Amino acid sequence: MGALEVLITDILLDAGLNRPHVHTRTALELPGYYRPEKQWDLLVVADDRLVIAIELKSHVGPSFGNNYNNRTEEAIGNAEDLWTAYREGRLGKTPPPFLGWLMILEDCPAVHRPIRAVEPYFKIDPVFLPGGQYASYAQRYAILCERLVLERKYDAACVALTTPARPTAITFPVRHFDFTQFAFAIDAHARRFTARA
Repeated sequence: MGALEVLITDILLDAGLNRPHVHTRTALELPGYYRPEKQWDLLVVADDRLVIAIELKSHVGPSFGNNYNNRTEEAIGNAEDLWTAYREGRLGKTPPPFLGWLMILEDCPAVHRPIRAVEPYFKIDPVFLPGGQYASYAQRYAILCERLVLERKYDAACVALTTPARPTAITFPVRHFDFTQFAFAIDAHARRFTARA
């Protein structure tokens, strides 16, 4: 994830933020509501204001099932915890920060296979049955990104599929949740902040 941190940092600096305001390795804790603090992967804190908080996650096989559920719960829970802490004044009296969530998923046959959902009592949401068959993990992550943004848990989300071979091939299952859109959203928020500062 180090290369991603550098890339996102470059986007932020190009948008006019000062390097000391961008944190990637240390001082990454923010107060929570349901817990004392949570460590994020990249923060921008300037003028006693949280400007940006980003989570960078990766998911490789072979255990996609449990990890997918854990990553989903973690993404939702982290956002809920931060937004509630913000509402309660733990992050100061400032405009809302930008929250971003990015997932790098190993591109292998296992993430493209339909994964059966267990439905002993009630039917699952039809969105998880694209084309009449169960969604794969790649499709499930794309749906997660869409709903995280739709429900305003995050301002931007991205899912990237990467091959383990060299050179690495990178693809995006959904165009509007690719890295270009993610980067544009980060850049736009950073520029709005620097224009006001």
